[in-house]
Amino acid sequence: MKENVISTVGLATLGCKVNQCDSAALACDLAAAGFILAPFSGPADAYIINTCTVTAFADFQARQLIRRAHRANPRARILVTGCYAQTQARALAALDHVSYIVGNDAKHRIPELLCAPVGTEGQKQVGDIFSVRQFFAAPVAGPANRTRAFFKIQDGCDAFCSYCIVPFARGKSRSLSLDGFLSGARELAARGYREIVLTGIHLGLYGQDLEPPVELVRALAAVLPEHPQVRFRLSSIEPNEITDALLDLLIRHDNLCAHLHIPLQSGDDGVLRQMKRRYDSAFYRALVAKVVQTAPDVAVGVDVMVGFPGESEEAFTRTLELLRDLPLAYLHVFPYSERPGTAALAIEPKVLPAVKKERAAILRRLGMEKREGFARRFLGRTLPVLVEQARDKKTGLARGFSHNYLPVVLDKAPGSLVNSIRSVKIEEYRENRLTGRLIDG
Repeated sequence: MKENVISTVGLATLGCKVNQCDSAALACDLAAAGFILAPFSGPADAYIINTCTVTAFADFQARQLIRRAHRANPRARILVTGCYAQTQARALAALDHVSYIVGNDAKHRIPELLCAPVGTEGQKQVGDIFSVRQFFAAPVAGPANRTRAFFKIQDGCDAFCSYCIVPFARGKSRSLSLDGFLSGARELAARGYREIVLTGIHLGLYGQDLEPPVELVRALAAVLPEHPQVRFRLSSIEPNEITDALLDLLIRHDNLCAHLHIPLQSGDDGVLRQMKRRYDSAFYRALVAKVVQTAPDVAVGVDVMVGFPGESEEAFTRTLELLRDLPLAYLHVFPYSERPGTAALAIEPKVLPAVKKERAAILRRLGMEKREGFARRFLGRTLPVLVEQARDKKTGLARGFSHNYLPVVLDKAPGSLVNSIRSVKIEEYRENRLTGRLIDG
């Protein structure tokens, strides 16, 4: 690269959908500043790594990407941002090859930093994330050639579960204004997206920090009737935040996807208390029963953690039995990972890595059974499927997702049907997914 000029930038993203939205915003800002986005795997003048720090493995992945970027161009400037940068700036500063460390509170300054002359490397742009009150909105644009857009409407978390580093990385809950929510949805709809996934770190807190406060249900009640041809999907929502009003919207609006991802984490009440979760297993059981009674076709997905400190064999068994009993569509299983600064570090006894691995394997097998059982319920049924651009990797056939998050492979689907929602008769379940045929063209 020229002595003082960066023209090409590689950008890599780790972690959640909110991070992906942040990277989309950053990509737009970089392009507006005159930078050319290059593949991260190839040569570039600078590399940006937008990191996650939910687990120790996520930290390891970030360090791998730093080394990979240096190998691709030893003279490139490497900028590390995101949650790992926010919480572990000192550890990152000790690594070779890192030019800039930029926290979540300063991501919007990255184009400006890359414009600085060579020789100013080593600057840290990491402030007090808890002092941040501004919501940094992602641009209202999804990835090219996609039918689904991720729309960030909330950031931060006030819960402070004992195992979770996220509040320290993201700060207090902050929301996009209601006007910004509605105008953003309009722009995405105008760009042709048929599904908008509403994302946030703690989505159920949306609007509570605004003046005057706005509830998520009120925002949904405003946006759903305005865009009847666009599906809206909630990324994840806490058990305590699934209200009768939200379930009523699920019944009354076909374009609110029948899909709720409801974190559980443990089915043992003692473990839940130690985790500082704000419900018990009886509440969760009753909630899921109420959800599926209200909307029988709804897909209920679950986050569950194994190996939390103090999780005995009996506690794990209670989690396993609860999950077996519940009418679930899928499980996301995570082994507990120690995070610096969290309250769970002080909890004893620790669970051995081999035990965590064994418990995770048991729940993942159960998750496969739940996924298949839920899918088979819809054999012979007709489902609305959003036909995607990408085709099924195994068969080359068209594919899509139903309103209740079931992957469906289509026996015949001309390219003209991409990005349209079509009625599909479900005929078979094979190789972990449903197959079906179009019945409306």
